[in-house]
Amino acid sequence: MKIKDREPLFRGTTILAVRRDGKVAVAGDGQVTLNNTVMKHRARKVRKIYNGKIIVGFAGATADALSLLERFESKLEKHQGNLTRAVVELAKDWRTDKILRRLEALLLVVDRDNFFLLSGSGDVIEPDDEVMAIGSGGAYAQAAAQALVQHTTMSAEEICREAMQIAAGLCIFTNNQLTLEEL
Repeated sequence: MKIKDREPLFRGTTILAVRRDGKVAVAGDGQVTLNNTVMKHRARKVRKIYNGKIIVGFAGATADALSLLERFESKLEKHQGNLTRAVVELAKDWRTDKILRRLEALLLVVDRDNFFLLSGSGDVIEPDDEVMAIGSGGAYAQAAAQALVQHTTMSAEEICREAMQIAAGLCIFTNNQLTLEEL
């Protein structure tokens, strides 16, 4: 395939969730990259939904993620805020619906008690510990956050901020323009 035949490749999202001492924080960087050019520095990829009781972070194609977010919110309404049920129902739809199946995004969804990662292949993943990350810099952010959880007394918000700074220093698709939400 010739280079000119390739579709542009948008990249650049790191989302990190940390739970500690009864609080949960979710941070997302603001970078959107098209091939090797930074197109946007302050994209907002982390949001509170359902009357501020749930935080969602998304990675992947933005339009796809926003479509999924809209469907997820309707599932939450239908199931009266039952996060686990809404997540499972969205994952079932995502996997079986012909149009939804083509969406390229990941959702990280948290409330005070639950962490979930949803993917288009029907995965619903709960982390083994109190840290979870997605996106191009997700592995860096998660490793940094896990070390900070184990070796410091920092709060969930402080760990998110510091781990995201570390990820921004390592991943060229991650910056330090953070959106951070906390429950």
